[in-house]
Amino acid sequence: MIYTKTGDNGTTSLVGGSRVSKDDCRVEAYGTVDELNSHVGLLAEMLRREADGCYEELKEVQRNLFTLQTLLATEDTELYARLPQLPPEEVARLEQSIDRLADRLPKLQRFVIAGGTLAGAQCHVCRTVCRRAERCVVTLSRQAQVDEVLMRYLNRLSDYLFVLGRHAVVAQGGTEDVYNPPQ
Repeated sequence: MIYTKTGDNGTTSLVGGSRVSKDDCRVEAYGTVDELNSHVGLLAEMLRREADGCYEELKEVQRNLFTLQTLLATEDTELYARLPQLPPEEVARLEQSIDRLADRLPKLQRFVIAGGTLAGAQCHVCRTVCRRAERCVVTLSRQAQVDEVLMRYLNRLSDYLFVLGRHAVVAQGGTEDVYNPPQ
């Protein structure tokens, strides 16, 4: 059954069964990561036919985001320790992808305005949602233990999404729009 009616009173269950308010900062953090995961799924489909491996990278990002969501949704430390973890190597993998993509791009001289291609614009939507998720996780970290690798992963992921946006525009023959301040 899809509907349980247990959340009708404004509460939800965490991993392990404890109930919290739906506006709890833990719920806000993993919920924002969930939103990001959905946006990344849309982006992956936009890039499915590209031959540069970005689709596969984005699918791996989605799997990592599910792991991250699960960890954020778990306050029981004993249960947390038994769950699959997000290894630090995933941060390094993002860094390698950033370097690989950035090496193919023209040097950045100004701020980039989101757009250029549909996929390029979606990368920036993902990037901004990722930044919001990161802020939510930082807020949670002031109230509860949060593994540092989760924050590093989100920080690096937003960098990856920025570079991927630039890459998508170039690869798809779009024009990168940059901000020119008024004179």
